[in-house]
Amino acid sequence: MIEAVGVAVFALTGALVAARKGMDPFGFILLATVTGAGGGTLRDLLLGRPVAWVEAPVSVVICTGVALLAWTIAYSRPGRLDGWSAKRLLLWADAAGLALFAVSGTQKALAANVPILSAIALGAMTASFGGILRDILAGDRAMVLWSRDFYVTAAAAGAAATALLTQFGFGPAVVMIGGLAAGFGLRAGSILLGWSFPNLPGADDSR
Repeated sequence: MIEAVGVAVFALTGALVAARKGMDPFGFILLATVTGAGGGTLRDLLLGRPVAWVEAPVSVVICTGVALLAWTIAYSRPGRLDGWSAKRLLLWADAAGLALFAVSGTQKALAANVPILSAIALGAMTASFGGILRDILAGDRAMVLWSRDFYVTAAAAGAAATALLTQFGFGPAVVMIGGLAAGFGLRAGSILLGWSFPNLPGADDSR
């Protein structure tokens, strides 16, 4: 369930970028699907298991539905999905998707009995890879490379919290809430409060 929500949220971010770029419906679907399913695809390939959306195309259906709904809004309400408010929605939806996928990616890795550090790495990859593909395909600088903002760091925090709480024997609800709070909280602090790593000495401070 948590992965399906993550797919939908990340698909929305892909559709918002497609709206900003003025793409056609197939562009919306492509960006939404790549963003929503990209991280999970990488995780499944690295785990040596069948890719989830190939076996059961639920994720593709979700992404397509989100993309077509977004395209309909963009077509019928010009400018609604590509203004300042849409850019803020993109940031926050991306933060939510990142946290959701950090948790679900780590849980699936742990279920495959990989070492805890590997599970954390796979959780962070699951949370980050779809957004990287989205930005590259759209011709944008990937959010993961935005100056010193916590992005992969936030994904890793959510994954680490999920893995540690699981290892300590906490129940599924506590694990999910703890992982989401760590990942989303760190990313939100970066967006709202400018939390970041310090610049390297002599580095340009421009964003």
